[in-house]
Amino acid sequence: MTLWTLAAVEEALRDSWAADTCSPDDLARGGWHPDNPAWGHCDITALVVNDLFGGDLVVGEVRDGDERAGYHWWNVLPTGVEIDLTRDQFRRGQTVTAARTVRRPPGPLPRRAAEYALLRERVAERLGPLPTPADGLPPHP
Repeated sequence: MTLWTLAAVEEALRDSWAADTCSPDDLARGGWHPDNPAWGHCDITALVVNDLFGGDLVVGEVRDGDERAGYHWWNVLPTGVEIDLTRDQFRRGQTVTAARTVRRPPGPLPRRAAEYALLRERVAERLGPLPTPADGLPPHP
């Protein structure tokens, strides 16, 4: 069994984020730039953290003023500790509201499967082999 520190996982994720793993919605909304690498990566980052540590996923609505500007995902570990490795992407005063805990849905991802697989691959290059995803399916689309 391989043990990772949260710091090592965070560093591997941050080194792995790029335009080709950014959410297409967020790319259209504001592009991706290395100065804000977490932008558009919350969903697949939360899934990779879930693969490594288990627990639950949390989703909330992103608000930009009075407008809904999307959703934000993060993790609650089995110990109850909340981990949000992409919270720093919100630099224009956006807020996250209406958070709810959800279980990871079974089966392949309905969207973002290719980006998730690419992010997992890059993280594995930095950390070594990763466990099978929580849904039990291979990590590639």
